[in-house]
Amino acid sequence: MNFNDSELLKEWEDRFDAFLRTRESDDASHDISHFQRVWKTARQLIENGSLELNKLVVLTACYFHDIIVLPKNHPERSKASTLAAEETAVCLKQLDFPEELIEAVCHAVKTHSYSANITPETLEAEVVQDADRMEAIGAIGLARCFYTGGKLGQKLFDAEDPMGENRELNDRQFSLDHFELKLLRIQETMKTEPGRKMAEKHSRFLEDFRTQVCKELAGDYS
Repeated sequence: MNFNDSELLKEWEDRFDAFLRTRESDDASHDISHFQRVWKTARQLIENGSLELNKLVVLTACYFHDIIVLPKNHPERSKASTLAAEETAVCLKQLDFPEELIEAVCHAVKTHSYSANITPETLEAEVVQDADRMEAIGAIGLARCFYTGGKLGQKLFDAEDPMGENRELNDRQFSLDHFELKLLRIQETMKTEPGRKMAEKHSRFLEDFRTQVCKELAGDYS
């Protein structure tokens, strides 16, 4: 079977979409559109890098990587991707997914997480990790950051010291602090060459946004 066949991929994508819509939560940062975007980004990484891999494994992991999500402030947050991998195996068996690919999919699901800090050991897992991390930077990453901060009851920023020059950064209190503590470090973790190039560009967007926030807080709207 050709697991890179476009018709086969579309068939499985439609099945995953229908299956996961029955399990959607109220977390808009980890909804079906998030899974769809991660897969689109993964395809772009594959095409830009001319990467030879199993696209069905990548597609499946993109759709199932967040089937289990724990809140950012949950004490066992770092275990979420392991729990997601276990649940993915259960779901794929229900869907009669090719048995020989389940382990590879679950590895990609388990290693995608930033907080879990598990090194991906396959190219498929590297692509999934890079594609998911692109969701944390750029315009969409910006929107997700402040959406999540709002859900957790955080302030947007410290209006008196937005860059944390005279205080300790705290992204549990201020959403903007999350830029320095995590988001702007993501580009250093990208595994693929096209992922690194994409992350560098999108990180500059976050830096420019943060600079503009600081200017406006200082009264400069020019």
